[in-house]
Amino acid sequence: MQIGARLRRMREDKGIGRAEAGHAIRSSASKMSRLELGRHSFKARDVLDLLDLYGVHDEDERASFLQLVQEAKKPGWWHGYGDVVPSWFEQYLGLEQSATTIRSYEVQFIPGLLQTRDYARAVIGLEHHDSAYGGIERRLALRMTRQRILHRPVGAATLWAVLDEAALRRPIGGPDTMRGQIEHLIAVSESMANVRLQVLPFSAGGHLALGGPITIVRFAEHDLDDVIYLEQLTGARYAEGAEAARYQKIMDLVAIRAARPARTTAFLKDLLNDL
Repeated sequence: MQIGARLRRMREDKGIGRAEAGHAIRSSASKMSRLELGRHSFKARDVLDLLDLYGVHDEDERASFLQLVQEAKKPGWWHGYGDVVPSWFEQYLGLEQSATTIRSYEVQFIPGLLQTRDYARAVIGLEHHDSAYGGIERRLALRMTRQRILHRPVGAATLWAVLDEAALRRPIGGPDTMRGQIEHLIAVSESMANVRLQVLPFSAGGHLALGGPITIVRFAEHDLDDVIYLEQLTGARYAEGAEAARYQKIMDLVAIRAARPARTTAFLKDLLNDL
């Protein structure tokens, strides 16, 4: 994504269209779009050809780009779970692990980054009911490892999660599992400054985000756009352009209508007493 963003800025500064840039690397405008958005990996040859097109001849700058290309090819820790991670989710894992801030809205389940081990095992068992025990345990290990981004001693990610009341009231894994999950959310809301938790109660009525979960990933680099990730049953897609802006607005509206963090903690405590 860093490579794509820097090359896109250079292309735009030169007034060169995506079609011309795509032609320079023996490809198309649509391929250039995917490259610039970080949806496709770069080849060193393509980067050098684009730098030639954009008039970048400084050897140090060109070497810096090539080093980024090599860094981008290094596998992340999550690649070790390639046997249980679909390709469409593998890309998101890379984005999540690089994020400084993650905003999410969930209507069906507790967000994966906030799930307890027992709750996560129950959810994974629902999603992969026909998998062998070993596969479920590996998926569980992956989910628990993902949560480390919230606990890093330096550079911990910030999570702003809005949970629909339906996700909290849907009994997953039985009463003990749900009790443990609610207790965990209460503890997180009271002790983790980098987690902002809000509940969207039924009393808020209908809203535009009822169609499914929304995740917005933000990065430290200012020249990288936010990524809007929309996960579906057997895949995912990334909103772009006007659609991405609309999802940003929807997330803002959902956060406004949801209970404030302090009221959310009280809501969770009341819910715990009802279990």
